Amino acid sequence: MRRSQGGFTLIELVVAVAIVGVLAMLALPLVDRGIQRQKEAELRTALRQIRTAIDAYHQAVVDKKIEAPADASGYPPDLESLVMGVKDITTPDGRKIYFLRRLPKDPFAPPEDSPAESWGKRSYASPPDEPAEGEDVFDIYSRSEAPGLNGVPYREW
Repeated sequence: MRRSQGGFTLIELVVAVAIVGVLAMLALPLVDRGIQRQKEAELRTALRQIRTAIDAYHQAVVDKKIEAPADASGYPPDLESLVMGVKDITTPDGRKIYFLRRLPKDPFAPPEDSPAESWGKRSYASPPDEPAEGEDVFDIYSRSEAPGLNGVPYREW
């Protein structure tokens, strides 16, 4: 009797599917790590942008471009004022100074949080080891307790 040479046997198909399954299982941790690296890069960029904007706001107060009370720290009262703009008192028409086009969101925050709510905020009056909100925003940090790929918790970045 002649056997047909046109197809695969059931055993060959099961072995091929098992090999593909093992390869997929080995690739999943690499995909997860790639996603985490992407979120970490977004976090670094967002922290740099917001901290630069906070410093620019403070410098504008020091340069007397923004009106601030004498007893104030010179830092923005909230993160939204970096986006909404502040009146420039050096221009006769009262144009606004904008420090950010949009407020980036913490990539590790829950999706239902707004960009301003996603960040932990530290006021100028609070100590660095115990950040607390106050009358101004001196610094920001991620509220995530998870450790980064470098072993440092995102909260400490």
